[in-house]
Amino acid sequence: QVQLVESGGGSVQAGGSLRLSCAASGSSNSRNSAAWFRQVPGKKREGVAGVDGYGNNRYADSVKGRFTISQDSGVNTLYLQLTNLRPEDSAVYYCAAATRRISVLSLLWEESYRYWGKGTQVTVSS
Repeated sequence: QVQLVESGGGSVQAGGSLRLSCAASGSSNSRNSAAWFRQVPGKKREGVAGVDGYGNNRYADSVKGRFTISQDSGVNTLYLQLTNLRPEDSAVYYCAAATRRISVLSLLWEESYRYWGKGTQVTVSS
């Protein structure tokens, strides 16, 4: 059973930066596929960035050039660097993982992932 715990959320002004972390435990596979999703009340959860565990990434168009996803397999942690934040980036951000390799085209699909964290709130003020 994989457990995921997010941290690093907070409140920032537009143009600011945050770094989200997702600590994973319970998996011995250092090449798990993983992703960040976000959700605002009343809307469907949206895939933001994903990584397949082999160096291949995928980003939502809305965050390309501003967000960077990375993995540190040595400490089983997934990161999301958020820069040039906008008010529309405000959401609860969730970490998701799968104990298998997911195709790049499927990295931002909710259905690709079995394990989910409880989320961390990001609030961006104008």
